[in-house]
Amino acid sequence: MTGSTVPQHVKVIRSARRKRTVQARFEGDDVVVRIPASMTAAEEEEAVAGILTKLEKKTSSQDVSEEDLLRRARWLNQRVLGGRATIGSIRWVSNQNTRWGSCTTDTGDIRLSDRLRHVPGYVVDAVIVHELVHTFVTGHTEEFHEWAGKAPQAERARGYLEAYGRWGGR
Repeated sequence: MTGSTVPQHVKVIRSARRKRTVQARFEGDDVVVRIPASMTAAEEEEAVAGILTKLEKKTSSQDVSEEDLLRRARWLNQRVLGGRATIGSIRWVSNQNTRWGSCTTDTGDIRLSDRLRHVPGYVVDAVIVHELVHTFVTGHTEEFHEWAGKAPQAERARGYLEAYGRWGGR
C-alpha cells in the first residue's frame, strides 16, 4: 500500500513487473488494485478511480426495481434481523447526495440514494439492513452497529462504500 490517500479496504499494490495495465479484484473484504510501480500519485488516483468504476459495473444493482428492493428488505429482515424491523416502503431517490440511505423510523419507509444503483448487491443489502435497524434501535449506538454488522459481507460493503464515495460515487 502506498502512502497516498487511498481509502481503507482498497489496497493498492505497485509492481515493478507491471508496465501499463491496472487490475482490480475482490480479495476477502478488500478490493486489491494492482498498478505499475512507475505511476505517479496523480496517475494512481486516476487509475484507481477508473478501475473501481469498471469493477462496479460488473456487479451492478442498476436494474433492481422497488418491488425487488421490498422483497429483499423483507428477506433480510427475517434472515438477518429475526423479523425485528418495521418495513413500510423502500424506494430509490435522486435527492440524497451526502448519504446512502435514510429511514423514517416510525413508518419504516426507506429511501436509497440512486447512486447505489451502480454498486454490487451485497452493498445495497448492507445499506438496507442499516436502515432497517434504525426502526428498532435508536441512534448509532454500539447495539445499533452490532445489528447492522450482521448484514452479509457488512465489512466488505463498508469498505466498498468508503472507496466508492471517494473515488467513484459522483
